[in-house]
Amino acid sequence: MSSTVHDRPAYTHAAPEPGTLTELAPGILWLRLALPFALNHVNIHIIDDGSGWTVIDSGVADDRTRLVWEAMLVGPLAGRRVNRLVVTHYHPDHVGLAGWLCDRLGVGVTMSQTEYLQSRLSRGRSGGVDPNTHRPFYARHGLSDDDIHAVTVRGDSYQRLTVDLPVNYTRIRAGNVLNLGGRRFEVMTGAGHALEQVMLLCREERIFLPTDQVIGHISPNVGVHAIEPDADALADFLASLRDIRAQVPADVLTAPTHGRPFHGLHERIDTLIAHHRERCDLLAKAITKGADTTAGIM
Repeated sequence: MSSTVHDRPAYTHAAPEPGTLTELAPGILWLRLALPFALNHVNIHIIDDGSGWTVIDSGVADDRTRLVWEAMLVGPLAGRRVNRLVVTHYHPDHVGLAGWLCDRLGVGVTMSQTEYLQSRLSRGRSGGVDPNTHRPFYARHGLSDDDIHAVTVRGDSYQRLTVDLPVNYTRIRAGNVLNLGGRRFEVMTGAGHALEQVMLLCREERIFLPTDQVIGHISPNVGVHAIEPDADALADFLASLRDIRAQVPADVLTAPTHGRPFHGLHERIDTLIAHHRERCDLLAKAITKGADTTAGIM
């Protein structure tokens, strides 16, 4: 789960209603899509690409999201083709409807290699959570037999909230540059929340699209999963934050995919790092009092 971090930055824009567009900056549109989660929205960015549009992320694969996209394509985005669909990472609210949009628009998908392969792997499961893989993982973390049973039989939401990606893709990686409508967007990648999440920086215009890596009102989910049970996702996440702080100017307009755009990127990163330091201190205290599993700490 993501967690609330109370010191919030200076927001710059009011949030649009779900299913509506607003202008983030000249030539950059902001579409908010509803989600069927407690975190009830995802921000989609649509960039003027000269002859058309580049779309960043897709929303989940449900009928409500399809209807919004259909309305956008015959309404505000009509008359110009979508040239490219960039998916920042494999989570369903970002990749979920990408395959459908690719078919609908006749375009390919652009992703980092790890995120593309992770999405294909997640879609390729036979359905449900594999008890042989997940049961010992959850037991190791102290879940009861009843809780393990509840988790392993409830089915895999990834299957329900995504569609298949195209069988080929265009790879982007850290250090690449996307030239979009006269703007140069430097590609950065970050780990911890996802494995190779794509972020975009327009250095000349001081615009930063960090996806889920830096959010104004919460810390993104940083988790360890059964497929990589010994991962140190938090170390990866904190290293990514420090890398962003070193590479991205302090005065950028930061537009994440949840919440609202804000100024004060470096201060926000400092707050997130301090938040996780505090949480780690609490975990250490719980361990000294005898907690020896994740469930025991919680």
